[in-house]
Amino acid sequence: MRSSRSEARQAREARPHGYEAHCATQSVHAFIASRSRPSATQPSWERWGAQEFVCCHHASSIPIERFPSAAEVKRFYDDVPSRLRDFDLATVLGWLQQDIDYLRDHGLSTPGIAQIKTRCAIETFDAVLIDGSEFAGRAELDEVYGARFLLLDDTETFKNWENSRRLQADASYRVVCADPETRNGFAVYERVA
Repeated sequence: MRSSRSEARQAREARPHGYEAHCATQSVHAFIASRSRPSATQPSWERWGAQEFVCCHHASSIPIERFPSAAEVKRFYDDVPSRLRDFDLATVLGWLQQDIDYLRDHGLSTPGIAQIKTRCAIETFDAVLIDGSEFAGRAELDEVYGARFLLLDDTETFKNWENSRRLQADASYRVVCADPETRNGFAVYERVA
């Protein structure tokens, strides 16, 4: 179903504020909870959010209940020789609390991925980039598992350390490319079964 130019413009203007999307015409969904880092995110938000095929959501991809506990993060920090150790534990745990507080204080603790899947009748995504909060990666992968392509950033930190190893061990995925040395590592996986 095609919409008028005026309707399309109104939909584009509404997108950064929530889920007001014409799902049938959307092919890219982007989540951004924090608007406090405009230098890193605002240019992309403005450039891509104006495209008809992009739907930007000012929401969390997962609710705070799906974030790891401080004990889980501490256990990872103590047990895994990851790049997260470039920072002291108090700083890392401060980031976790800061993420949770921000989502709670701004009313953004939503099951964003699940809501998009329901609203747009999406069973599996074609491609997903997991590159958000340091602490949301594991729960995000659970929500999108089965996507044809899974692109992971920061595979050498908490964010995607377990996710990358989980996909390496899954015979239904193959590594397309990976480089643990670039920044904090990245990997691309393709579903083959």
